[in-house]
Parts: sequence; C-alpha cells; structure tokens
Amino acid sequence: MIEWLGAVEAVEVKVAIAVLWLALVGLVAIGVDRLAVEGSELVRKVVHIGTGNIVLLAWWMKIPGWIGVSAGIFFAIVTLASYRFQLLPRIDNVGRKSFGTFFYAVSIAVLVGWFWGVNRPEFGVLGILVMTWGDGLAGLVGKRFGRHRYQLWGMEKSWEGSLTMAIVATLVSALILSNIVDSTVQLITIAFTVGILSAVLEAFSNLGIDNLTVPILSAAIAYSLVSII
Repeated sequence: MIEWLGAVEAVEVKVAIAVLWLALVGLVAIGVDRLAVEGSELVRKVVHIGTGNIVLLAWWMKIPGWIGVSAGIFFAIVTLASYRFQLLPRIDNVGRKSFGTFFYAVSIAVLVGWFWGVNRPEFGVLGILVMTWGDGLAGLVGKRFGRHRYQLWGMEKSWEGSLTMAIVATLVSALILSNIVDSTVQLITIAFTVGILSAVLEAFSNLGIDNLTVPILSAAIAYSLVSII
C-alpha cells in the first residue's frame, strides 16, 4: 500500500487521493452521527482522528509542503468563520469555549511548513498523529472510563484520560521513529519523553490550546532529542 502510494507521481492524483480520504472521513462521521447515542462528542473524535491521518498520505506520497500549508491555512480560516456563523456545529460544539479546531488546522500548517521544509517530514507526522490519536483517544477514554478526576486551570480532567494520552503518544513516537533511531534504549527514552510531555501539555487544554501545544512541542522535542542523542 505504502509502495503504491509512493509510486504516484502526478500532484493532481495525490491531491485527489487526499480529498477522497477526507470525503470518506466525512461519510463515516455522518454515519456515526446518525447511529451513535453519545451525541456530537464521538462525531468530533472521528473527524479529529480521521482528518489527522491525512498526514500519512501526505508523507507517503511526498505531497509538496506548500500544499499542506495552504490546506492548513484554508481550514483555519474556515474554522474561524464557523465560530461566527456555525458552519461546523457538530465539530465546534464541545460544551465550552474552545478554539480547538482552529488550533488543529494551524498546527498542521506549522508542522508541515517546518518539517517538510527541512526534509524531515517524519517529525511533522509524529506531532500531528500524537495530537490526533493521543488527544482523540484520551478524550473518549476519559469521558467513558474516567473515575479519578483532577482540575487544572478550571478544566476537569481524568487520570485515565491522561494515562491514555501518555501511552498513545509513546507508541506513536516509537512507531514513527523506529526507522531512524537504531538504539532501542534511545528509541524508548525519546518515545517515553514525548509521551509524558504530551500528557502534561494535554492537561492544560483551556480554549483548546492543546491542539497547538501538543503537536508542535512533541514534534520539536522529538526532533531535538534525535539530533542530540
């Protein structure tokens, strides 16, 4: 599958495949919205996780960075408009004031611009997937299984959700970095550090700022540690 995607040469075809993926995510979200009893939260997480996985397609197909940056900026503008005109009510409705969807789009633009620009896209992929899978699953686990609560900055979180964030971020980091870090000890050290850092950053999520801090700082720390160790 990866080899086939990597063999695609025409930029137009690459973009079309990415658009088809987003359309599939949208269809799944619509189906979940009609069938799920949890309401908009599950729909948001489907979109949150599904949309973020597009970065894998961009990486495997070597989509030019300017396209990813442009897409991130475009969707950032759309989300800002949505806060005013309710264009995406099922996604924006989180029960509190939040700019999470805006920060989500901005972080993608920043990470693609940064790491595609230095020819190290794997670190951009790492940051985005830590945000999408880590934060997405942490929210679901915290809501359904969270029994041990704590508060930070007026936000109620659960230790179960934070632990999920740490575990998922560690696994994502290990998988992405396994191809470029030879030492198992170094790989575990870097992945574990990113996992703990991501969990701490996710806990400070006022206004949805974790959708900006988690991906950018997790990618930055991974990049720095790989360069140093």
